[in-house]
Amino acid sequence: MGKKTAAKNRGDLRSKLINQRYLFLIAVPCLIYIIIFFYGPLYGWLMAFFKYKPSKGIWGSEYVGLYYFRQFFTDPDLGKIVRNTLAMSSLNLIAINLFPLLLALMINEVSSRIFKRTIQTLTYLPHFVSFVVVSNIFLELLGTNGPVNELLRNMGVVETAYKFWQQPSLFWLLATFVRVWKEVGWGAIIYLATLAGIDQVQYEAAAIDGCGRIRRIFYITLPNLLPTVMILWITNMSGLFSASFDASYMLGNATTANVAEVIETYIYKMGLSMGMYSYSTAVSLIQTVLGFALVWLTNKLAQKTTDYSLW
Repeated sequence: MGKKTAAKNRGDLRSKLINQRYLFLIAVPCLIYIIIFFYGPLYGWLMAFFKYKPSKGIWGSEYVGLYYFRQFFTDPDLGKIVRNTLAMSSLNLIAINLFPLLLALMINEVSSRIFKRTIQTLTYLPHFVSFVVVSNIFLELLGTNGPVNELLRNMGVVETAYKFWQQPSLFWLLATFVRVWKEVGWGAIIYLATLAGIDQVQYEAAAIDGCGRIRRIFYITLPNLLPTVMILWITNMSGLFSASFDASYMLGNATTANVAEVIETYIYKMGLSMGMYSYSTAVSLIQTVLGFALVWLTNKLAQKTTDYSLW
């Protein structure tokens, strides 16, 4: 019976492949693209185990094993870099998941379609603007001669310009605010799509039973959003050890370097600025492994606590 079942399954698979051959042919270019640009570059990870010299190539360079990994873990700046990365990533993770959810809930409660579409358009447009442009906008807005300082002086709140971008205690919050302003509308789209799929009969039945708007949100809207929230949290956990490079690089300066230096800017500095290709590759590999481990652990935790997971 087992052999007959296996043979039948192979026959079914063969017939499906033949019947859907054109769909598979359409997918071939995408598969080639993924292999070349996503998996092909992984070959470069080998540099982490060699004392890489561009003139000799990877295999012509001296094999050093885990030397660069040990070097990173004994770096005196390791604690500061990890602290900054975890702090900024945690703030980003909370804000980028929480504020789009709140925005989606507020938009969903608005009855006017024109107002809804206007707010949606205005909030997700910044996503399409380069972070270089966005960072320069906020650098000017909060600059010593910017409109915010001008307003504060006119109101008598401050006598001299307040140097927002030179305050280490404010850098993490300001960088997170800029990131949220840019991405909140785009992140809300996923939640709005989920909200659009909720059966309206549930809301009508709840209204008949006397549930107000707030109760309907807690007992109908949020439970229906839970699967989407959990999936986004799981996928976003991969970035916990990869704080925003662009925010740290574009918004940081010499005054805030002690709180702005994260793993990604450290990799950039060591790799491209100082030419330590093998060392920066080793750090990047550690970062990737930690990201994968976090996704796997978060997925397992979500699976046991909420029954919602990626796999």
